[in-house]
Amino acid sequence: MRTKVAIIGAGPAGLLLGQLLYRYGIENIILERQTPEYVLSRIRAGLLEEGTVALLDEVGAGGRAHQEGLVHHGVELAFGGARHRIDMFGATGKTVMIYGQTEVTLDLMNARKAAGLASVYQAADVTPLDFDTDRPRVSYVKDGLACEIDCDFIAGCDGFHGVSRASVEPSAITTYERVYPFGWLGILSETPPVSPELIYSNHARGFALCTMRSTKRSRYYVQCPLDDDIAQWPDQRFWDELKRRIDRKAADELVTGPSIEKSIAPLRSFVAEPMRFGRMFLAGDASHIVPPTGAKGLNLAASDVHYLSQAFREYYDEKSSAGIDGYSGRALARVWKAVRFSWWMTSMLHQFTDQGEFGARIQLAELEYLVSSKAASASLSENYVGLPF
Repeated sequence: MRTKVAIIGAGPAGLLLGQLLYRYGIENIILERQTPEYVLSRIRAGLLEEGTVALLDEVGAGGRAHQEGLVHHGVELAFGGARHRIDMFGATGKTVMIYGQTEVTLDLMNARKAAGLASVYQAADVTPLDFDTDRPRVSYVKDGLACEIDCDFIAGCDGFHGVSRASVEPSAITTYERVYPFGWLGILSETPPVSPELIYSNHARGFALCTMRSTKRSRYYVQCPLDDDIAQWPDQRFWDELKRRIDRKAADELVTGPSIEKSIAPLRSFVAEPMRFGRMFLAGDASHIVPPTGAKGLNLAASDVHYLSQAFREYYDEKSSAGIDGYSGRALARVWKAVRFSWWMTSMLHQFTDQGEFGARIQLAELEYLVSSKAASASLSENYVGLPF
């Protein structure tokens, strides 16, 4: 079997890249080790930058997002018992959209299916080979049969634990990492959101976040120790703890109900450089991870595949290697800005065991400065809505 671009991973990064390449007339195949149902069962991010929505529109997969997504013009920061609104639209002229990653993935799956494009699910033992030569290939096993795809390029869109980055010689990669000493305990509930916009709360007991998936489905998080177990957190304990960490008005208005999903997620900042190894390119979580505080993970994957699809288009249409040669540097420049922003948001809003009273007062001063300074709130807004790409 032969194709121009073999894409490893059928999450949003791989699917969006596949649709962009299809739009540019570049043949591609997607390999995914899981089933479509498993991919859709993963509960992930739910905030889209305008640039990400524009890419969905470009590939004809944005219709449902515009119908069902919730457009937000600001966020609220809660500290010291009060809430303060940041007018992002007023500062930047841009908005963000609440629309679940599961829905994005489904829309892209349906677009790919409608276009009749090749995807191989339940592909076992996927292995990128010879990507340091001009004849890369990908081997895999399907239904017990050994298969191989010859290609011009390989796109590794298979996440943090994927095979793509793991197939590179460790000496060829430089990694940067910070693992945070806490996790996020999150629940999903069929209850109306407590506020029309997100509430980020800094509290002495730990961080809390009030967000949503729709006007009828809410997502809430509280900071918790990494070694906590879900069994320690029955629903009532979660709701009681959330109420302690948000302002009185929000606590009084909070509608509680049974959780339909509950999990504890670790937080880390991670970057692997470069993002190109011969004829294999990494995109999304395969190359970088950010804590969810800044809502950047899915959006960085989108900007990566935008840069990569443009690079492939230049290669095939203009016979130019400038795009693929510049991909890693271009993508990483935006990645590091988002890593900085996500680290900053995380550091400002969470309780750290070693921060002491001085650290707590610095956080408070930072928050007070943010809500009282147009320049500071504009900087937060500019990064939150997404830097241009």
